Amino acid sequence: MGRFDGRVAVVTGAARGIGFGTATRFAEEGASVAIIDLDESAAAEAAARLPLQGNAKAVGIGCDVSDAASSEAAVTRVVEELGGIHVLVNNAGVTRDNLLFKMTEDDWDLVMNVHLKGAFLMTRAAQKHFVEQKYGKILNLSSVSALGNRGQANYSAAKMGVQGFTRTLGIELGPFGINANAIAPGFIATEMTDATAARLKIDVEDFRKMNADANPVRRVGFPEDIAAAAAFLCSDEASYITGQTLYVDGGAKLG
Repeated sequence: MGRFDGRVAVVTGAARGIGFGTATRFAEEGASVAIIDLDESAAAEAAARLPLQGNAKAVGIGCDVSDAASSEAAVTRVVEELGGIHVLVNNAGVTRDNLLFKMTEDDWDLVMNVHLKGAFLMTRAAQKHFVEQKYGKILNLSSVSALGNRGQANYSAAKMGVQGFTRTLGIELGPFGINANAIAPGFIATEMTDATAARLKIDVEDFRKMNADANPVRRVGFPEDIAAAAAFLCSDEASYITGQTLYVDGGAKLG
């Protein structure tokens, strides 16, 4: 019996990377899963690859999480097609890195809208169902960059905002049987970090080694590392944990 048998988990930005790794873990543990992504065809293709258990189902849904109507429609569709909603993982994200003097308003607004406004809109849409059923698990993706990172004023601000948002959700929603927590990943080997290596004109393997050497465990993280933490924080085993941010970074910030 899986920890998520009979549950419906929604993961945004889940067509690839950390989101898909997390969706895969929920499926392995018995959940029906909705993969939310801006590209519905990519979401549907990813949903078709999930290792579903028993009678669990999966669906891929196109959604712009920064748009209120799109977010509401996505949650409504999840409930209609999968029979409910119990877990929401706000993972959707983009980067538009640049030094402050080069950063445009569009760079700032896009990152804020997807990461922070997107988490707000999806959570607002889902919490109505959570409150009614007196049960819900919310997990927001922050980042070690929340603590500051050169060239990421927009991303860092958004990711620290996610942590404040998470603590407030814990306070407001706890009385309704809803837990809200966040994970702040360190360097995770994904298409996004590979793209960063390409932009910096660094070989991908060299880029990963450089980041591995910068933390005590001497390796990079993988989507499965974040998925394992997500599965715990969204499970009933973590029902006495709320409003917290867990750094999953190989100890990178210890020094």
